[in-house]
Amino acid sequence: MDLFNAIIQVLDSTIRLSVPLLLACLAGLYSERAGIFDIGLEGKMLVGAFAGAASASVFHSAYIGLGMAILISVAFALIHGFASITHRGNQIVSGVAINFIAAGSTIMLGQAWFQQGGRTPALASDERFGAIIWPGADAVRRVPILGPIYSELISGHSVLVYIAFLAVPFTWWVLFRTRFGLRMRAVGENPAAVDTAGISVAWLRYRALICTGVLTGIAGAYLSMVQNGGFVKDMTAGKGYIALAALIFAKWKPVNAMFACLLFGFLDALSIRLQGTPLPLIGKVPVQLMQALPYILTVILLAGFIGKAIPPRAGGVPYVKER
Repeated sequence: MDLFNAIIQVLDSTIRLSVPLLLACLAGLYSERAGIFDIGLEGKMLVGAFAGAASASVFHSAYIGLGMAILISVAFALIHGFASITHRGNQIVSGVAINFIAAGSTIMLGQAWFQQGGRTPALASDERFGAIIWPGADAVRRVPILGPIYSELISGHSVLVYIAFLAVPFTWWVLFRTRFGLRMRAVGENPAAVDTAGISVAWLRYRALICTGVLTGIAGAYLSMVQNGGFVKDMTAGKGYIALAALIFAKWKPVNAMFACLLFGFLDALSIRLQGTPLPLIGKVPVQLMQALPYILTVILLAGFIGKAIPPRAGGVPYVKER
C-alpha cells in the first residue's frame, strides 16, 4: 500500500507540474499551425506570471490577477505579431527579444514597485487559486485504490488545472471542426492559397497569436498564483522551451501534446521524488542529475528519437503578398 500511495503522489505531482507545460504547448500549437514560429513562449509566460501576481497582490483578487496576466501576455504576443507579421521580421529574433525583455522588465518593475529584489509579495489565500474539492472526496478517501484516485488525482486541484486539460479537446475541436481552425491550418501550409481565396493572412495569424497570448497568460498565472504563491525571478525556468520540445514531440497535435507534457511532468515529479533517495544497484544519485532529467529528455527527443516531425510548411517564413 505504501508503494501505491507513492505512485499516487508522483502522479498527482505529474498533473500539477505538467499544467504550465501543457498550456504553453497548446499556445505554441496555435501560433505554429498558423505559420508563426514562437520561441517567445518563455517570455510571455514570465510576464503573465509577474502581471498575475502583482495585480492579485495590489487588487486582492485572484481573478483580476488572471485577467491581467492574460492581457499582458496577449500584448506581448501582439508585439511579436507586429514584428513578424506586419513588418515581416525574423520570427526567431523577435521571439528571443521578447524573452530578454520579459526577463529584464519583470525584475526591474518588481524591484521598483515592491522593493523585494524583484519579487512580488507573498499572496494571501484570497489572492491565489485554491484547490477545488469534489463532492464526496473526503468520504471516499479511505476506500482502497478508487478512493485515493478520486480524492488525490481527480479532486483537489485548482480551477486552472481543469481549464488546462479541458483546453485539449477544445483545441482539437477548434483546429479540426471549425472554419477558423481549417483556415488557420491552411495559412500555416499555404498562405498564398488562403490569400487568393480573399481571406486575410495577417488577420488569421494575429488571431492565432491572440490565442497564444491567452494560453501563455494562464500558464504564467498558474506558476505564480497556484504553484508558488508569488512571483520570483526567472520562475519559468525554461518551461517555454520544454513546451516547444513537447510540441515537436507531439507533431503539432493537441492530444499528443497532452501526453508529451505529462511525460515531461512525470520526469520532473520523479526527479523531485527521488532526490537523495538511494536506488538499487546504483546508490544515491546526485541531486543535480535528477533535476536535469527533463532537460536530458528534451535533448534526446530533439536529437531525432521521435521519428520524422514535419512542421507546417509555411512556419517561420514571412508572407509577402504577390502583386
